[in-house]
Formats: sequence, C-alpha cells, structure tokens
Amino acid sequence: MNKLKITETALRDGHQSLIATRLTTEEILPILEKMDQVGYYSMEVWGGATFDACIRFLNEDPWERLREMRARVKNTKLQMLLRGQNLLGYRHYADDVVEKFVEKSIKNGIDIIRVFDALNDYRNLETTIKSIIKYNGHCQGCIAYTTSEIHTVDYYVGKVQELEKLGAHSICIKDMAGILLPDIAYELITKMKEVSKLSIELHTHCTTGIASMLYMKAIEAGVDIIDTGISPFSGGTAQPATEVFVQVLKGSERDPKLNLDILAEVADYFKPIKEKYRAEGILNPKVMDVEPKTLAYQVPGGMLSNLLSQLEGQGAADKYDEVLAEVPRVRKDLGYPPLVTPLSQMVGTQAVFNILIGERYKFIPKEIKDYVRGKYGQSPAPISKEIKEKIIGNEASITHRPADDIAPEFEKLKAEIGHLADSDEDILMYALFPENSKKFLEERFEEEIEEREYMMTVAI
Repeated sequence: MNKLKITETALRDGHQSLIATRLTTEEILPILEKMDQVGYYSMEVWGGATFDACIRFLNEDPWERLREMRARVKNTKLQMLLRGQNLLGYRHYADDVVEKFVEKSIKNGIDIIRVFDALNDYRNLETTIKSIIKYNGHCQGCIAYTTSEIHTVDYYVGKVQELEKLGAHSICIKDMAGILLPDIAYELITKMKEVSKLSIELHTHCTTGIASMLYMKAIEAGVDIIDTGISPFSGGTAQPATEVFVQVLKGSERDPKLNLDILAEVADYFKPIKEKYRAEGILNPKVMDVEPKTLAYQVPGGMLSNLLSQLEGQGAADKYDEVLAEVPRVRKDLGYPPLVTPLSQMVGTQAVFNILIGERYKFIPKEIKDYVRGKYGQSPAPISKEIKEKIIGNEASITHRPADDIAPEFEKLKAEIGHLADSDEDILMYALFPENSKKFLEERFEEEIEEREYMMTVAI
C-alpha cells in the first residue's frame, strides 16, 4: 500500500473551526518556512471563511496574504476550499466572475482547489472545474457527506464517477459534521477505489469524538490523504492532531514520513498564540467539547454554536434542545440537504423560527424560499408538494442550472467599484463581499492619498 499523505489544516480549517478564523497574517508568516520543511502533501491556507475574515475582522487584504504565503512556501502545495458557483460568498455568481476568481487564485499562489457544492449538485461545479483545468490547477472534486434514506454508499460511489467525468484530478470526502462512521468509511473507500483510480482524501471534524477511529479505518481501506491539524489547532470542532498520526504510523507500511522534530517546533510556535486567543475569549471552551448528539442531528460544530447564539440573542436559550430536534425535521422537509455552508445556516435558522414562533413555516426566510425555487440547485431528494406549497405557494421551481440565469457581471462590478479597485483581485473582493470590501478599499485609498501628500511635503 502507498505512503499516507497528510494535508495540514491549521492555517485554514483549524483556526476557522476553533477561533473563528482570527489568525492574522503576521502570526502565520514567521512559521511558514519551517512548516514547508515538514514534508506535508499540502497545506490548506486559504478559502473557506479566511477571505471574509481578513476583510471583515482583520483589516487585511486576503490576496496579499496569499502572495506572502506563496513567497515563503517553496516545497509544499498550497490548497484552498471553494464553494463552486458560490465561490467564497453566499450567492451564485456569474460564470465570468467564477472563472476570473479561479484564474487569480491560481496566479497568486494556489496549487490545489478543493471545490464542493452544498447539495452535491455538480452542475454548480462545472464552470469551476473547467476553469481550474484551464489555468493548470489541481482540481479536487468534493463530496459533501451526510446520511439519509437516499445517501447510501452507492449514491456516493456514483458521485465519484460524476466528478471524474467532469475532469476532477482527485476526490475529497468532506465529512463536515464528523458523522461518517468507521465501518461505513471502510466500505465507501473500498468501493470508490473499485470504480476510480483517482486519489481519495478524507476530511472530518472531531465534534462527535470518532474522528481518529474513522481515520484509522480509512487508512486501513487505503485512503490516500487525510486532513489533520498541528496539535494546538486540532481537536474539538477541528481535525485530529497531525503529530498523532505521524507517530502512530511511524515504521509502518503507510508511514507518512513527516519530520516529527520540526512538527514539535511548529506546535511550540502555535501554543502561545492559541493561549492568547483563549485568554481573549475568542477560543470558546465549548468548541472543544465532544457532542455525540451530532451523530443524531448531523449539526456541524460551527452550526451548534451559531444556533445557541441565535437563541441567546432572543432570550430563548432554553429552547436549544427543541431546536436541535427540529433541525432534522426541517432537513427532511427540504429533501435532505447536507448541512454545510450555506445550507446549514439556512436550515438552522428555519428551525429556530419554527420553534420560537410555535408554528412550523409561519415565517420563511428568503433564502429558504429561493432554495425551494431551485435557485441553489437540485435538492438531493424531492420536496413534497405540500411543503413546496407551504413555502412558495404555486410558484414553479426551476430545473436548469441556476447560474444560467445570471448574466455576466464582472464588468458591471468593475464599473461599480471604480477608482477604488487597483486590480482584478480588488474587483473580485468587491464582488464577493460588497459592503465590507468597499469600506476596506476606501480606507486603503485614503491611506494612499495621505502617504502621497506626506511624500510630497517631505520632497518640498
């Protein structure tokens, strides 16, 4: 069997899961050259919530962060997470914006783009996959894992074949809630390898307490790559610790052969940074709790904290268990969508409204209506006529690819942001997060004017 490969997640999913994506570029850069010597297959460093967090909370340019990381990492592939036609935002974007974003991501330093669709509706990945191939990136097609009466092993094996036909270079099983059971993973990976020669990567979270058992069974089945995080940013709602698997597999047939001494240095570097966030209250102790209820409710760790926050804001924290029990009912009503962004937030919010109002679907957010209208893609299972009528009345749902209804918009966005954008990257920033990006670009523009005026004064 081949050597196990490891993707390090601390610089994206690790800190996104544990400290709300608050690692700064200043905290990341000093350790990168050391991490580049570990021997990782790849490091996940960008995408997900990192782009939004840079602009919204850290006053940083996410593109500049990527360029700075690329300048320091010479030996290891840099990886990102992308939500297909949603990119890193919360709506579908026109094909020209999707292609431009992929082009610039690769140009600025990304090697591997892991791309997924929340519904496993791969029509929503077509443009992204074509663009990754066009610009010579590695496309890792993703399967969002969930369970239901239709989400069988055979269903997922079929999804591998779909992704391979679209041109994916490798496959990722994305177990965002930590609910993939070890024996099922063994069967799933075994059958996937029977129908495809593509490398298979497994991504999970420790939320339910089974992640390490899952990984060991997957390794036994021949999984090619696993996602782990350096120990200070592992566990809880993040991934299992990198060092553990390097140590456990040392000397075995599947030994990943990572440098344990350098891993120890990397861990020592991040320990005080983690403690800083713990002291500031950004690392909430609750994210480190094991929550076996997730196996029943399939609610990812980040969604659990979001639900609690919503209820506390309404003075209804005592309704938490009722809302948790309502989530799978709403999910069933909506055709069993996997609970991953943006569907996890949408289903959770609808469950909150159903419980707090005391009547199911009396209030329905626009996003849920658009989902039922087909604007996010095809629901995994059909939505009953009764539920459709309750949510959108007699409106017809679309059956074509949602992005077919979106006209090219890059040039329009370019005109909207005008002189504030110095590059295509700035325009894409504005496309994804208009309000926060405009504020960021305005502040940068004012700083540039002040700097020029100062230099002119000095010259005089």
